Amino acid sequence: MHAIQIASHGGPEVLSVREVPQPAPGADEVLIRTAASSLNPVDWKTRAWEVGPELPATLGWDLAGVVTATNHPGYRPGDQVIAMSAQIATGRGTWAEQVALPARLLAAAPTTVSLVDAASLPLAGVTALQALQQAAVTDGDHVLITGAAGAVGGMAVQLARHTGATVDALVSRPEHLVAARELGAERVWHTPADLPRRTYTAVLDIAGTAAGPALAPGGRYVSIADHPLPDIPGAAKSYVQEDQDHLAHLAALVDRNGSKRASIWRSTCGADPAICHQSSLNTHLAYVSFHPDFRPRRYLP
Repeated sequence: MHAIQIASHGGPEVLSVREVPQPAPGADEVLIRTAASSLNPVDWKTRAWEVGPELPATLGWDLAGVVTATNHPGYRPGDQVIAMSAQIATGRGTWAEQVALPARLLAAAPTTVSLVDAASLPLAGVTALQALQQAAVTDGDHVLITGAAGAVGGMAVQLARHTGATVDALVSRPEHLVAARELGAERVWHTPADLPRRTYTAVLDIAGTAAGPALAPGGRYVSIADHPLPDIPGAAKSYVQEDQDHLAHLAALVDRNGSKRASIWRSTCGADPAICHQSSLNTHLAYVSFHPDFRPRRYLP
């Protein structure tokens, strides 16, 4: 079978499609035929930086596919599933025709969108959900989300709205203003200096932006960005963790609330992984919708 791997760290040129042995599922594991995966920032960082598992390594965190063999009673051949695998720590990358994963990393795929669309949900969705939970966002909060037109930010806007919070957004450029509003943000800015000061009960920093002055006294500040935390009492990082229950929760939200409006389109990067990685530096990934007025951005197959 084929997998997209790196044998050294570097630019997009280090990616190659290789012939590799088909994995065999171990105890409590499931073998999945991949329908689709997606390209996230962690993938190009793993490729470019001296991080991750022993090389050669298969990249990829997201997966949607069909069970072909199982050593776990909860899954049968033919089941459609989604999964998130923390490749940077475990070496179990998902950019392969067949992937063996522990059953605890899987959840039933949404039934109202295609597997190709569902593949954009796991990492971005779980990251956004866990960050919002760490920020304790709930009904009545006034939340600022930076990087709101990206995959994680767009998920976070919709999930925060789902809790009943009022959501404002900061995006990186003027052409993203409309996208953030369509996702559910009420007020949207593209310049940090324009943000209202001492306003928000919670700030979720996706983009590493200096949004601290916008936080109200006693508010919660949570960041997923690589940048250092600001000097704010209680400011915290959120690091995504594999979580089957969170995957299942996201899939249920898609089926219950957003499936009819999720019409994700695909880029033209084709089968060349180097072109896909180069494209990802300048584009946003798509994400499956919860919000009924959602218009998805871009998906890199």
